[in-house]
Amino acid sequence: MRVIQPPTLPRPSEWEEILRDYYQLGLSTGRHPLAVLRPRLRSLGILRRRDLGTISSGSLVSVSGLVTHLQHPQTAKGVVFASLEDETGINNIIFWPGVFEAERPNIIGTTLLVVSGLLQNEQGVIHVVAQRVEDYSHWVDRLPRKSRDFH
Repeated sequence: MRVIQPPTLPRPSEWEEILRDYYQLGLSTGRHPLAVLRPRLRSLGILRRRDLGTISSGSLVSVSGLVTHLQHPQTAKGVVFASLEDETGINNIIFWPGVFEAERPNIIGTTLLVVSGLLQNEQGVIHVVAQRVEDYSHWVDRLPRKSRDFH
């Protein structure tokens, strides 16, 4: 009698495991997706949330993150707020109405957003007032968007 050996399959890559976790759980049981991308982000001068506390208010910064919330409160006179999650925390973004309208196609439906703007650090409450936005969703191909958007 001949014994047939089961095929040996390659181990999934770290990215494949992250994708599986996000599809099944909505989060990663391993590293955060941006931790995997951090060397590429760092080469572009993009800071982590953790880094912002050491930077002077009014400085021009670039941050990135997975879009977790977009809020457009009726009482905010057209201002839109976003939350971008990186591997160290949540980046709070403020979009003035003109910037939001100009960048709308790069914001709505985006999974990974890069925002450049002025840092506001008032008594430890940190925001980035957006001036420029770039959609980097192609870097997280197939990662589902889990944003809660309120308009």
